[in-house]
Amino acid sequence: MDNTIKQRLAIIVGSVREGRFGPTIASWVAEQARQHNGFDVEVVDLADVDLPLGLPAMPPKLAGADYPRPVGMGALTTALARADAFVVVTPEYNHSYPASVKAAIDWHFTQWQAKPVAFVSYGGASGGRHAVLHLQNVLTELHAVTVGESLAFANYFTAWQDGRPLSDDATGHAKSLLDQLSWWSHALSAARAAAPYPG
Repeated sequence: MDNTIKQRLAIIVGSVREGRFGPTIASWVAEQARQHNGFDVEVVDLADVDLPLGLPAMPPKLAGADYPRPVGMGALTTALARADAFVVVTPEYNHSYPASVKAAIDWHFTQWQAKPVAFVSYGGASGGRHAVLHLQNVLTELHAVTVGESLAFANYFTAWQDGRPLSDDATGHAKSLLDQLSWWSHALSAARAAAPYPG
């Protein structure tokens, strides 16, 4: 496993609501990832994607394969396909995650397989942890690997100032998350290169 090769990291901004805070957090996470120096970083904002919420019927012969996707989703599909690892930045809405994140996940399949996913969440008192619990179940079903370390920003509306978290611990937690993500990314990239994933 060659840890000197940078892995391709897609940081996904999950919320598409007006007035959302996700881009601020994603920008900070991207800064931490670039300083970590283990990743080539791409920020993927779901607000820039036309995400249909309804999926087409899948014929039985295509079971387990990708859905045919609308043309407007091409850039998202390409970004997910070329990524070696993901960070999903998600708020918590009603104890779960946004419909935009579910749509982005559900319109893809092989793009998630045998790749690691980490989570940075934000919300009220729980810091978005309910959203992460749900996402872990969903992405495990798609054969992604969710890493143990995560970042959760409780009461984010008072926990950030000038685009940065006020907690002195946030940078250290981000490094731990990125270290784990890098380890899994290298391990899974090597495994995919050695043999096709039997999904």
